[in-house]
Amino acid sequence: MRRSPATTPDVSIILPCAGFGTRFGAPYSKELHCLAPGVTVLDRSLEAAVELAESGLRVRVVVVIAAHKLDTVAYLTRYAGTFHVVFVYQDESFEPGLEGAIRSALPLARGPVVLVLPDIVISGAGSAGCLVEALRRTRVAGWSVVAAEERDPDVLRHMGALAVVAGDAGMVVEAAADHPADPADFNAFWGMVAVAEEEAHRLPDVVGKGTDSPLPGAAALMVERVVNYNTAAG
Repeated sequence: MRRSPATTPDVSIILPCAGFGTRFGAPYSKELHCLAPGVTVLDRSLEAAVELAESGLRVRVVVVIAAHKLDTVAYLTRYAGTFHVVFVYQDESFEPGLEGAIRSALPLARGPVVLVLPDIVISGAGSAGCLVEALRRTRVAGWSVVAAEERDPDVLRHMGALAVVAGDAGMVVEAAADHPADPADFNAFWGMVAVAEEEAHRLPDVVGKGTDSPLPGAAALMVERVVNYNTAAG
């Protein structure tokens, strides 16, 4: 029998949902965009987290919200029996955007921490069990990413770009930059980031401006596709 998700978690998921989704251009939150009957972008983005819960881990999902995101709060009730879902408003005293969302969530996170973006969907070869394996790798490397190969510079300029190389124990992040102005040296981008508990305080630096990324040296779990649903067209 699966243990209650409401007890002390084995792993915490940070799910930033406070944004306005301006580029998406819909009258509803972009993570609630329907991909199939009864299936939203948010459902697809949480599939790897559901796998963690199904593996027997107690999973806490820390959802960062703002006053305009109560539709997302209501939708997430369907996961109350799967995760320990807690909500926190984004603290406006922190940096705006994703960095501030992560800082708002960290005080509620316990155990290793995974950053899952509600508009990012991971699929295809390598996606099954990828987060379970990423967490296993953090025990050695401290950090791991789930990533997809990408060579298009226009895509890399708008993502968390990575230079991924082969290492002795698999693929490894050699360099990383968030939204790089010059993406020439990068060949992939991340879809999820996992970090050991003792390093979790550095998670905001993954997306921070003017700070060195903590991702070089991270284990890289490569999947076939990482799709960013920035627009209603996907």
